[in-house]
Amino acid sequence: MQTEIIISGFGGQGALFAGQLLSHTALDNDLHVTWFPSYGPEMRGGTAHCTVIISDDEIGSPIVNNPTAAIVMNLPSLDKYEPLVKEGGVLVVNTSLVDRTPTRDDIEIVLAPATNIAEELGDKRLANLVLVGALLEHLGVLSVSDVKASLKTHIPEHRRSMLKGNLKALERGADLSSG
Repeated sequence: MQTEIIISGFGGQGALFAGQLLSHTALDNDLHVTWFPSYGPEMRGGTAHCTVIISDDEIGSPIVNNPTAAIVMNLPSLDKYEPLVKEGGVLVVNTSLVDRTPTRDDIEIVLAPATNIAEELGDKRLANLVLVGALLEHLGVLSVSDVKASLKTHIPEHRRSMLKGNLKALERGADLSSG
């Protein structure tokens, strides 16, 4: 089993943190993983994306041309990654910030108003984990409970105050997919 995931958005939306969290969770569950971040020209407001590969065997390369799944947090990310998701894969779209519907019919599309849900939870920075929760329900590689356990262990000290909100965001995202 090898699963490739791309998470993409504007800098500051938490795409890289979401990828790190999935990577920590894979490691905590004795899986092989690569996490390959990419920053745009600006720290906040520029583009940021990462590639996460999770496997039960050694990983040959961190480079991915056609990911199994993509989380797109904004319109430029949808435009870039929708065509690249492999047939039968999963595309999770933050419909709060994306004003067009994906056009592919050979992949599973999950529409999630993540920023709106995050704002309901009290902090728009939680949108990344709403999207991760939605993805997990469709991917079958890691469970929401595994990610929650890793989050409790690996959340940076300066973000500890966001732990409860992040856990709730994961649950809300997962509920979107199962409801």
